[in-house]
Amino acid sequence: MKSSSITACPLDCYDACGIIYDDAKIKPMKEGYTNGFLCPHLNHYLDTKRVESPRYKGENISMQEALDKLKEILSSSLKSDILHYRGSGNFALMQEVTDHFFANFGAVLTDGSLCDGAGEAGIINGRGSNKNMPLSEIAKSDVVIFWGRNPHVTSSHILPLIKDKKVIVIDPVATKIARSADIFVQIKPHTDIFLALLLTRFVYINDSLDELFIEKYASEFEDYYELTQGVRIKATLENIGVSLGQIGDMLELCINRKVAIVCGVGVQKYRDGADVLRAIDAFGVSLGLFAKEGSGVAYLGNSKENIESAFTTKAKRVSKVNTKFDEFATVFIQGANPLAQMPDSSRVQNAIQKTENVIYFGLYENETSEIADLVIPAKNFLEKNDVRSSYSHNGLLVMNKQIESEIGISEYDLAAYLCAEFDIALKSESEYLQHYKNFGVRHIDGSVQVEGRNVEPYKNGFDTDDGEFVFLEEFETQQNSSDDEFYLITPKSSSSLNSQFKRSQEVLIHPSLGYDDGEMLCISSDNGEVSLRVKNSDALRKDTIVIYSGTKGINNLTSSKHSYEGKNAVYQENRVKIKK
Repeated sequence: MKSSSITACPLDCYDACGIIYDDAKIKPMKEGYTNGFLCPHLNHYLDTKRVESPRYKGENISMQEALDKLKEILSSSLKSDILHYRGSGNFALMQEVTDHFFANFGAVLTDGSLCDGAGEAGIINGRGSNKNMPLSEIAKSDVVIFWGRNPHVTSSHILPLIKDKKVIVIDPVATKIARSADIFVQIKPHTDIFLALLLTRFVYINDSLDELFIEKYASEFEDYYELTQGVRIKATLENIGVSLGQIGDMLELCINRKVAIVCGVGVQKYRDGADVLRAIDAFGVSLGLFAKEGSGVAYLGNSKENIESAFTTKAKRVSKVNTKFDEFATVFIQGANPLAQMPDSSRVQNAIQKTENVIYFGLYENETSEIADLVIPAKNFLEKNDVRSSYSHNGLLVMNKQIESEIGISEYDLAAYLCAEFDIALKSESEYLQHYKNFGVRHIDGSVQVEGRNVEPYKNGFDTDDGEFVFLEEFETQQNSSDDEFYLITPKSSSSLNSQFKRSQEVLIHPSLGYDDGEMLCISSDNGEVSLRVKNSDALRKDTIVIYSGTKGINNLTSSKHSYEGKNAVYQENRVKIKK
């Protein structure tokens, strides 16, 4: 097999698959993390309507005309009035080259996260860093707990690794993995922190603590145990939808076993999302999971751990969650669809309508490309060179250019044009690519992995000042909703990724609510409303509705508030009402 025919999936998801491009088709690599198959998201990749030609004010123009127009717009705007809003729908290390231009130019960039920032903040607060628990370690586990994670949709390549393992699922929705699990806990949404607190408490009560680990790396555990005593057992179990028997069954499976707790982002889509992951981590600490082979807590690890950026990215920044687009004369949007993806869509639409120049640089036609003044098509991953890492494994994957195409321009070539026009230093593309490749080292199995990463992270202590885990000192008491309000769950679907590919047009509800399939419902919150067709599902709790994250109009319902920590979007914070 020629190395030039090997590339990697560009999508912003857990698996980061290796790909072979052959006979104008993308095929999975049999070796390594990809396990010989591709997920539904990547299988939809080449079927999606892409932007094929640049256009300005609705009229098709040449690429050179588009670049000249971009230069004109940037030259006529005050630098502080220019915003660079970059998404991560296509995920690779060379994407930051545009940040390099805009940062040096003096424009404003964004920070914060629409996805995972609250959970990461909680992990860093407790551990001192956010390191991967590699797939290779999950493969060694005896027990896997999927906590708010649906592997059939978001990380299907983990499935071959969990055959013959005991599986526990904690989720408000009876997903496919939940229906086959050894234990399924259909927890009430936004109560995961209380379950984590109770599990830790019962580990202590049952005299099942890993005392050697706690003595060495978690000496403040006694204080944390006192915090868990503030949770009333009987009332809390009734509220969160968990029985005392289920607590016992879970602990019986976990004690003295290799346990991997695999968390999804749904558990932290709330204002207190950082505390949720920190409490789950503390449960792992009580069992000493960070000191055992095949054990730990897996979330979205820092994909750039031990990788130094090649680009200048220091700049004034504004929040990605509640960006005030109307404060800028020019907004350059790259690889994102903020009119659909950002929370509180009505606010976003009203703000962006007041922006003088909206520039969209991306692959796909969507809500944002439709309203943009200048549209510049991008190259897809087969049409350019890049390097990517993962937040689920430690691989460093080279993305070799596979085909020549007249469509679009790469991130590097666009940045190179702008840097040349505005006299900003930029190295050659090959130098930047080599910079990133230099962080890889050949592993014993033949794969290239990021050098210096630990296969068993935190085994010898945490990355805090004293090497010890830092426990929560307080947590938020949540308010009950009224009987006519429902919890909103916003997971990814198997057919779409964010607002890419085949997007759902349905709301999933429990059949007991008495609506017919196909019936139109108005779903409303304090922020707005959306009308969607009903799809009944007995996989849901009666107090919960599901609208997939890519569904058009879903973010009319969501709040643009930040999480308390991590500057993260809180898509599931609002309760909703439904009516015909």
